[in-house]
Amino acid sequence: MSSTIRPIVLCGGSGTRLWPLSRKTLPKQFVPLINNKNLLVLTLERLRHLNTQVTCVAAEEHRFLVQESIEAADVSGTQLLEPVARNTAAAMAAIALLAEPDQLLLFAPADHHIPDAERFVATIRKGVPAALAGHLVTFGVEPTFPSTAYGYIRQGAALDSTLGEEAGHMVAAFVEKPAAAHAEQLLLSGGHLWNAGILLVQARVLITALQEYAPDILQSCRQATAAVETDGDFLRMDATAFSRCRSQSIDYAVLEKCEKVAVVPFQGRWSDVGSWNAVAELHGADDHGNRISGQGFAMGATNTFVYAPNRPVVALGTKDLLVVDTPDALLVAHADCAEQVKDVVALLTTQGHSQATRHRRIPRPWGAYDSVDDGERFAVKRLTVKPGAHLALRMHHHRAEHWVVVKGTARVLCDGQTCLVREDESIYIPMGATYRLENAGKTVLEVIEVQTGSYLGEDDIVRFEDTPPELPNKDRKLA
Repeated sequence: MSSTIRPIVLCGGSGTRLWPLSRKTLPKQFVPLINNKNLLVLTLERLRHLNTQVTCVAAEEHRFLVQESIEAADVSGTQLLEPVARNTAAAMAAIALLAEPDQLLLFAPADHHIPDAERFVATIRKGVPAALAGHLVTFGVEPTFPSTAYGYIRQGAALDSTLGEEAGHMVAAFVEKPAAAHAEQLLLSGGHLWNAGILLVQARVLITALQEYAPDILQSCRQATAAVETDGDFLRMDATAFSRCRSQSIDYAVLEKCEKVAVVPFQGRWSDVGSWNAVAELHGADDHGNRISGQGFAMGATNTFVYAPNRPVVALGTKDLLVVDTPDALLVAHADCAEQVKDVVALLTTQGHSQATRHRRIPRPWGAYDSVDDGERFAVKRLTVKPGAHLALRMHHHRAEHWVVVKGTARVLCDGQTCLVREDESIYIPMGATYRLENAGKTVLEVIEVQTGSYLGEDDIVRFEDTPPELPNKDRKLA
């Protein structure tokens, strides 16, 4: 029986409590929060110590963001793409069905910060004997304060010593996120751990548990994975079948009902980076409790966090504030209200503000575009195109485009004619022309695009070619 662990990274989640930095199009796991790295890259680097072959479960719209993180972390593997979000039970069920029955699967969230990789890996390995013995093994963090933001795990009887001296305990109960007074009681009583949301289990053991406690979820995922299609490193399930699956976490669907669940304590630093207070804790404090990221300044301030990656932001005489600046939205909140930021996102969404879900800079498979300015009959964007990448052949009915290359070399196809446009050169794309932009160099191409016309919406695009066709493979398993 193999003890090789296959890491599975769950890349879902919208991270609305970290708005305005985290948004639907760029959730917190893809935002460079720590040492100019995003949380997914840091997670993959940590898991690399267990296995350089990793599988990520991600939304279709985030697949290229995940791929960039995989490459940055120097790991390899596949992505299982979810056509719709259906929470962790469905994601784990689909993975288990695609894996070999005896495969040890380590499910880990993409957006947690655990700086001590060696201690983390050692803790995971302590859970291997219990997982091979048929347990569903969770991991809990030794609490350091009475948190109301985390769920708790109550430890039961110690596992049999034949599974190792530090094999952990049976789980006596899962505790919902408590109120402050209850959290203090849990901390004082001992025997309780923060639920880290990490699970180590054999594929067949998880399938058996799902069959007993959530058979409808398992059945939907069986149908969805019966004919998985392969597109490079991307695996696509049947969208209709997966959409029929109910949405529920693995905790509610299985773990809270199953009797054979174990927990192994983790004694290192851990954060789910679930709020701006948690982000602030990742930065050192000055003598007055102020924490600064980027170009922030605190003058006469106390216990203030300033996140300012793009421009100077000054907190003058403030106290207990969170100040988060982005190019198109600003958050100023009392530290006690950090958990309510998600309500702000809901309000902005109902009022139709695009900033609730979309950043000014929008990632694309070929690079990204940044909406710099716009008016009644014009829009200005900054395009960045990866080396060797290109935009699909296209045409616009209602607008013309003027391009100025500010970095790199562009190859432009316009109405059948091809030309190179170098730095400090420009080209005009008339309304109705069929064109394509390609990066002809080995460095990033940067182009300033000025759109003019009567209608400038993103839906005024007629595409004549798209990404390479999918290559079906109905028998694909996890590589």
